[in-house]
Amino acid sequence: MTDLLRAPAEIKYAEELDWLESVDDHPKPFSWRLSPKMVRLFVLGSERADGLDREIPQKWFGDRSFVERSIVTLASDRGLLLIGDPGTGKSWLAELLSAAICRNSTQVVQGTAGTTEDHIKYSWNVSMVIAKGQSRASMIPSPIMTAMETGTIGRFEELTRSTSDVQDALISILSEKYISVPELDSDNIVFAKPGFSVIATANSRDRGVNDLSSALKRRFNFVRIPVVTNKRSETEIVRFRTEELLRRHQIDLDVPPTLLDVLLQSFADLRASAAAAGSDDEKLESALSTAEQIGVLEDAILHSNFFGERALTAHTLASSLVGSLARREPEDLAILNKYLHGVVEPRSKEEGGSWPEFLEGGRDAIATLS
Repeated sequence: MTDLLRAPAEIKYAEELDWLESVDDHPKPFSWRLSPKMVRLFVLGSERADGLDREIPQKWFGDRSFVERSIVTLASDRGLLLIGDPGTGKSWLAELLSAAICRNSTQVVQGTAGTTEDHIKYSWNVSMVIAKGQSRASMIPSPIMTAMETGTIGRFEELTRSTSDVQDALISILSEKYISVPELDSDNIVFAKPGFSVIATANSRDRGVNDLSSALKRRFNFVRIPVVTNKRSETEIVRFRTEELLRRHQIDLDVPPTLLDVLLQSFADLRASAAAAGSDDEKLESALSTAEQIGVLEDAILHSNFFGERALTAHTLASSLVGSLARREPEDLAILNKYLHGVVEPRSKEEGGSWPEFLEGGRDAIATLS
């Protein structure tokens, strides 16, 4: 389907999932579409030792043990909680797992301060209730209830941003595996079918916003997703996402490996600076995640394609970096200016390459924003 701004994983990789299902002869839990082994292969990509007739590309980049523990959890009767810093790929992993297991990753509840019990249980079609009264037909099931009825995966994004009342309602669903509908006299219990589970995500930076109760924690297996610090892995992630971006926008633009190295090194420098900072005022507000690197590169690519010479330059990359990371004024601008003068300027003199142009682009961007 080419008319979707962003196709969910089960549509985007439909042909691949169909093929994997056709050759999958391993045991499957419940009503899973793929076996645990094939789910792992879909997420992490195939290797020569797998003996497949076609290559399956890697889609999530991280430790294999995180994926395996997640799959094992979903094959049990416990929920899965993916927790980590912003931009570590928690939601993407949840989407891929849901797509591979039940071919539906869109049964999602977004946790916010305004999320209510109705969002995870059910609500009512008011006009039908007025016309015919309360019945199963006039009930609007939540994505979680739909997952229970179909024996599939329900997703809960940003769990710690929802209030304690909502979290308490989720405890009942995870422990009892049914939802009562007291407004109905009959057919008033929705039971979960085998295969139902919940994948929740939580931002580790939201600790203290709405902490999870010990009772809710017991219903989840925790998988902590660390920030990617391995340069090779991070390069693969950024390149993978960049190629997707170019295909989606049908852009024919080359991303020189030297500029990708400059982007990765600049983020590594800024992370090291943030780690050594004595206070929050000395750190950028940005989490400096891999996702934000991809955002900087995407901004630079689109700017080069629409307003540049259809070639990515170090000047444009630096301008995008400053524009994306300078969220507080003047604090972030001062931190970036210090980085340019203290780190990039000496490096541009010693190493040359793309660094002098990167330095100039950063200085121009800061001057424009100051």
